[in-house]
Amino acid sequence: MKLIMAIVNSDDSRGLIDRLLRRGFSATVISTTGGFLREGNATIFIGTEDHKVDECLRIIRESCHTRTQYVTPLPPVMEPGELQIPTPVEVQVGGATVFVMNVERFEKF
Repeated sequence: MKLIMAIVNSDDSRGLIDRLLRRGFSATVISTTGGFLREGNATIFIGTEDHKVDECLRIIRESCHTRTQYVTPLPPVMEPGELQIPTPVEVQVGGATVFVMNVERFEKF
C-alpha cells in the first residue's frame, strides 16, 4: 500500500478531487499556504494499492497545470526615508509536488 501526498494549487484542487473520486480513490484535503508566494494550496492525501499508483499520478498530472503569473515581491527592509518600488516578477504557479510513501500498516475502523 502507498500514501500519495500531493501539494497542488488551490485553483486545481476541486477538479483533481472530483476526478479522483470518479475513479474510486479516497482522498483527504487540507488547506495549506505556500512559502514563496504565500498563496493558497491544497495538500491532498491519497491511500491506494501499489498497482493503482500510476493511475493516480496520471490523474494528478492531467488535473494540475503549470501557468505563468505576475507577482509583486515584498519590498526589502530598508532604512527610513529610502524608497524602492518593487517590479512585478513573472513566476510559474500550479502544477503539483507529489510524494509517494510506503505504508507499513493501514487500518480502517
